[in-house]
Amino acid sequence: MSSEFTRSTLYVGGRALSFLDTGGAGRPLLALHGHLSEGASFTGLAAALGPGWRVIAPDQRGHGDSDRAPDYTRAGYLADLLALLDHLGLDRTVVLGHSLGGVNAYHLAAARPGRVEALVNVDAPADLPDHGTSPLAFVLGFPYTAPSREELVAACGPLGPALAPALRPLPDGGGWRLPFHPQDTVDSENLVHGDHWAQWLASDCPALLVHGLKSQALPTEQALDMAARRPGTAYTALETDHFVQLQDPEGFAAAVRAFLDTL
Repeated sequence: MSSEFTRSTLYVGGRALSFLDTGGAGRPLLALHGHLSEGASFTGLAAALGPGWRVIAPDQRGHGDSDRAPDYTRAGYLADLLALLDHLGLDRTVVLGHSLGGVNAYHLAAARPGRVEALVNVDAPADLPDHGTSPLAFVLGFPYTAPSREELVAACGPLGPALAPALRPLPDGGGWRLPFHPQDTVDSENLVHGDHWAQWLASDCPALLVHGLKSQALPTEQALDMAARRPGTAYTALETDHFVQLQDPEGFAAAVRAFLDTL
């Protein structure tokens, strides 16, 4: 069985929720991306895990091919994930998440422990202080659409080349759009700020915390505290910043695979 993704769409209340799925008979793993990203960021992980694991990677609400949503609360994100699991007939799954996706993953484990077999948190803090200005506020200077792909890449400045492969064409040749809406992204980021220790500690399934030692989001002291305070939590550190799977895809996949082998 192939470990390549196939894209499908689920409609939740009339809103498109797009997801990638390697299919097959492997054990299910729900993979949740962070802000400015999409399900396709786990293509390398799916290939590395092979046919023994069925990787399902949604474009979370407002990202990638999924429609924008009326809100970006934890309740909204979790409702989408539960609808997807129900749609696929998956009672239990391993849940892996990076950044925003990591927070959503451990909130899902806290809210529905019977649905989460194990948890992989990729550089998502348990405490995200609100410093008044979103660290993603710079995207408010980006246009959501532009007449051409080249204009949109140029308008995104230094981040343009990194975003270029993820830009989406508008229907009927109407130009191009970003894979996220700038205002939605800032709203979502602001809503993820706060103290999530209760949710991080609420579940007791096996867990792995993958930490980028140069992370802009998760200080080492907090990462070590998170691993120490939550029973059954393994800790792996990699020499990366917050974007762990982009900077060390092989080390990231090896850490995840070694953890999954213990289940």
